[in-house]
Order: sequence, then structure tokens, then C-alpha cells
Amino acid sequence: MLEYWLLGLAMMLVIEGLLPFLFPDLWRETFRKLVSLSDGQLRFAGITAMIFGLLLLYLVK
Repeated sequence: MLEYWLLGLAMMLVIEGLLPFLFPDLWRETFRKLVSLSDGQLRFAGITAMIFGLLLLYLVK
């Protein structure tokens, strides 16, 4: 079970690292925009990402 968690973490880190590696200026500008969002907007983005991830896990499993 731990192996699956580590694989998932490794895949997440690879995907998270793609944007700053390939497009550092775009990543920096996106990060600037994220910082200016309100708490509610950030929470909505977070819950949306979590729901999408759970749906994807459900479809794959």
C-alpha cells in the first residue's frame, strides 16, 4: 500500500514540476495571479481539484 502512495506522490511531483521547468515565466505569472485571489477563491480551486482527483481515481480503480 505504501508503494502506491509513493508512486502517486512521485507522479504528482513530476507533473507539478513540468510547468516551472518548461515555462518558468508563465508559471511565475500564474503564481502571481494565485497570490492575489481571495481565500474563498483559493478554497474553491482546491476543492475542485480534489473532486476531480477523486473522480479520476474512481474511474481508474
